[in-house]
Amino acid sequence: MSYTVIIPARFASSRLPGKPLLDIAGKPMIQHVWERAVDSDASRVVIATEDQRVFDACQGFGAEVIMTLATHESGTDRLQEVVSKLQLSDEEIVVNVQGDEPLIPKAAIAQVAENLAAKPSAGIATLGEAINDIEVIFNPNAVKAVADRQGYALYFSRAPMPWCRDDWAGEELSLPDNAPFLRHIGIYAYRVGFLHEFVRWPMGVLESFEKLEQLRAMENGVRIHIATACVDIPGGVDTEADLQNVRKILAASS
Repeated sequence: MSYTVIIPARFASSRLPGKPLLDIAGKPMIQHVWERAVDSDASRVVIATEDQRVFDACQGFGAEVIMTLATHESGTDRLQEVVSKLQLSDEEIVVNVQGDEPLIPKAAIAQVAENLAAKPSAGIATLGEAINDIEVIFNPNAVKAVADRQGYALYFSRAPMPWCRDDWAGEELSLPDNAPFLRHIGIYAYRVGFLHEFVRWPMGVLESFEKLEQLRAMENGVRIHIATACVDIPGGVDTEADLQNVRKILAASS
C-alpha cells in the first residue's frame, strides 16, 4: 500500500534546545529518524521544520524537507500545512513519525498505516502497548488509553485508567491480574481529509485539560483505532537522560 511519512522537526525545545540536530553516533538525531522511515515501505518521506538550520541539515543528508510556519500551536497543524503544500488528495494516508524517535522500528510505521487502511470508519489509527509497571500507571507523562472490543478508543488520559476500585482501595498499590492497561504510543496515521477538518476545530475542553490533541478529534466524533504494537517501541528523546541512553544504544549497534 502507498502512504507518506511526515516527520515534524521543531528546533525549539524547552528541555533540549536544538533537539533535531543533537549528535547521536555521528549523525543529527533527525537523520536517524528519517533513515528509519525511509527503510519502511513508505512511498515518500518528508521532514517538516520551522528552522533554517534544520532545513539545511536535512538537505545535507539528502532528505526531502519543507519549511513550515513557526506559529503552529500543534504538530497536527504543521502536518496539515505540509499535506496542503504537497497537494495530497483527501483519501491519501500520512503517518506522523515524531522527530525525536531515533529508534522507531520500521514495522511500527507500516503497521499504523496498514491499520488505518483496513479501518474505513476510523479517522485516525495509532498504537499502544501493555503496561506491566505500576509506576507507569501513575506517571502523568505516560498517556493511558482504553478501547472497546473492536479496538476503538474510548478515552485517552494522563491519569490512571481504568481505575481498579477494589485493588486500589488501600495504601498498597499493585497491578491486578489481567487488567487491560494500555500505554499510548504517539505514532499516528491520518487520512489527509481529516487533517483539513481538524485545523478548523477549536481546542476542545478535554484537550485543554489533558493537553492531548487526539481528544479534540474524539470530541468531534472521530473514531480512533488503537492496536497493540507488533514490535517493542523504545522511548523517544525528551530529556538529557533519554539522549544519553539512545547514544549508548546506537553506539553499541554501530
